[in-house]
Amino acid sequence: MAQQLQTTMLGREYTLDLSATLTGYWLVFLRLLVGWWFLHEGLNKYATPGSFRAGWFLEKTGTIVSPVLNAFAGGATEAAVNLVVPIGELLIGLGLILGALTRTAAVFGAFMMVFFYFGGEHWRRGLVNGDLLGLVLFVTIVVFGAGRVWGIDSYLERTDTVRARPWLRYLLG
Repeated sequence: MAQQLQTTMLGREYTLDLSATLTGYWLVFLRLLVGWWFLHEGLNKYATPGSFRAGWFLEKTGTIVSPVLNAFAGGATEAAVNLVVPIGELLIGLGLILGALTRTAAVFGAFMMVFFYFGGEHWRRGLVNGDLLGLVLFVTIVVFGAGRVWGIDSYLERTDTVRARPWLRYLLG
């Protein structure tokens, strides 16, 4: 039995036919997998205090995003990054696992992956690596509105609040 997934991308409405036994389940699997990955990374940073220090990453030179990262190196800004990254990973992971504010969580996850990809030295050995694949997964979740399949977003989008304010759908799904 095929389902239809309705999503809005760049101001245009799209309807995708989904096979409930394949596409919908695959989107849920991707969302849960990426959600667990980020939740796990965030929890690990709290489980082993002091194991995460953003300075090694922020102080790198010679990468495309070095000027931006270097601006956050040292002092209070580095301390803020040390706090924000694990919290961000936890919230992104929870959002994806629950399917709540899925698109928003995935956009922030993609934003983080851009910095991990371009800020790391390993991309010099090859363009395709785990950070790039993580970015692709987050973008896939955004494009397909994966929270609309077995997620809290599917219920939220049917509320009068969201129906009265269609722009909220960009945050959900």
